[in-house]
Amino acid sequence: MKRIICKNYDEMSRLGSYVCAEQVWRKPNSVLGFATGSTPMGMYKCLVDMYKGGMVDFSGITAFNLDEYYPMSKSHEQSYDYYMWDRFFAHINVKRENVNLPNGGASDPQKACEEYENKIRLCGGIDLQLLGIGNNGHIAFNEPGDSLRVRTHVTELTENTIAANARFFECRDDVPRRALSMGMGSIMQARRILMLISGKSKAPVVKQMFSGVVTPQIPASVLQLHNDVVVLLDEAAASGL
Repeated sequence: MKRIICKNYDEMSRLGSYVCAEQVWRKPNSVLGFATGSTPMGMYKCLVDMYKGGMVDFSGITAFNLDEYYPMSKSHEQSYDYYMWDRFFAHINVKRENVNLPNGGASDPQKACEEYENKIRLCGGIDLQLLGIGNNGHIAFNEPGDSLRVRTHVTELTENTIAANARFFECRDDVPRRALSMGMGSIMQARRILMLISGKSKAPVVKQMFSGVVTPQIPASVLQLHNDVVVLLDEAAASGL
């Protein structure tokens, strides 16, 4: 893993946007994997500004998101579908039919996961996957445990993740207890991976991720096995290295 320590969140966001834009410049019909949460919001804003400034054209890309709460309607303000359209997709020229998110409203979630995995495969796989990391080392909703799931799957959220996401809901009880998530195998098949990490609260897990030990107890540690990962950190997140 290549790590680049940025001075602050804004610098990290700008550099992340350049990496994403470079992928689109190099391959206009790129398949891009996106993430939600607070960390990539600055990067999405930079990409929107680049699009509005005529610097990048998203009309040829295909988009896949890492995960979605379950059950969750697309119109819910805390759905990841809503998040992506509100903060990014609605402000660029991506084609709606090329935007894909796990179906949080599916009557058969397992079938929805299989269909999602198959669609990624039919699109030729992901060229560049954006990632964040949870305080407990999770990637997407691949939670720490004795083992990790390979493909897109239905997962139970840990109390740690529920507590961390409660700030986005009116109360903790409103946070869904399950989610649909790409598996670690799906993520590791991306040709390139870009991870953004910000804030001092992430410093302990960053240290564990770069420890040289690969363990399902720190899902992000598996990225050490990928041959093209760039990790952008602000100084606070890197303070434990």
